[in-house]
Amino acid sequence: MATSSMRLSFLPAHLLALMLLCGISVCAFAAKPVPDNLEPLPAPPAMDEAPDDAPAVTITKQTEQIVEEYRVGGRLYMIKITPKSGAPYYLVDDQGDGKFSRQESLDSGFRPPRWIIRRF
Repeated sequence: MATSSMRLSFLPAHLLALMLLCGISVCAFAAKPVPDNLEPLPAPPAMDEAPDDAPAVTITKQTEQIVEEYRVGGRLYMIKITPKSGAPYYLVDDQGDGKFSRQESLDSGFRPPRWIIRRF
């Protein structure tokens, strides 16, 4: 019995206060009565197979490469080409004018600054 009281005496005072506060709040929330006039929630609406603005992907497998065409609203905005040997690359219509520019990856290169505030 003496060892358990010794353990509690080594805990910081703010930790003991936090534990006491949590115990009191749990008891207070557990005592709330449930109202009698509760009604069940209505069923969620049925989901369509795909929304109108979801991108459609068309995959064409050729002998030397795989071509994936990405469309939104029927407009082609990106093409991913995966050759048999080599890394995949993308043709992207950035301006929406039908002119595609080649990108080696979809990584924009933007790196927000990150600082370590505290290690745990």
